[in-house]
Amino acid sequence: MEVSTSLLSVKKEDIIQTIYNLEVAHTDYFHIDVMDGRFVENDTSETMRIYCEYLNQVTNVPIDVHLMVTNVKEYIDSYSIFNPNIITFHYEACKDDTEVDKYIEQIKGRECKVGLAIKPNTEIDKILKFLPKINLLLIMSVEPGKGGQKFIESAIQKIKYAKAKIDELGLETEIEVDGGINLENSKEVKEAGATIAVSGTAIINSKDYSYTIKKLKE
Repeated sequence: MEVSTSLLSVKKEDIIQTIYNLEVAHTDYFHIDVMDGRFVENDTSETMRIYCEYLNQVTNVPIDVHLMVTNVKEYIDSYSIFNPNIITFHYEACKDDTEVDKYIEQIKGRECKVGLAIKPNTEIDKILKFLPKINLLLIMSVEPGKGGQKFIESAIQKIKYAKAKIDELGLETEIEVDGGINLENSKEVKEAGATIAVSGTAIINSKDYSYTIKKLKE
């Protein structure tokens, strides 16, 4: 399992050193949590834009952008300039399936991998039709909007079900899981079928980034 380290809990004054330390510790991605203060309460859009600028300047580790926003089109445009590897948007931010398809095509047009995210209360069956069109399904294992929340156990069954459907369709869609992932539950998340784990505070608050990331990958 790969690890995408969330920079949400990193202080601005520590960001450059933290990016360097995480790269040395072999994080696979830097996870950028973009919040607009509307889709979720927090507004991180300006801070995350600054962090993306730093990432572009100091590292080649891929950027994994997670848009928790209502105006998806605008944010795809404003974050694609940072050459992210993945841009993920929320199914719940779209008024209908046509809009989902529109954003999928917009991201593909920016030469990025396409991710589709679902909140804990959204069923996998609602997004099945999009699986052949996307590169990554992001399953939220906490309510989006804040770091440091407790992992919602029902996410495990959701991951297993998504993996079964992806296999059934003969797809190679990645399953990314975001929220409350730590050394206590990462193995279960991986065994359920996740291919990428997003982890923030479990890594950032640890004394040894290398050890924590290595253990999360196992």
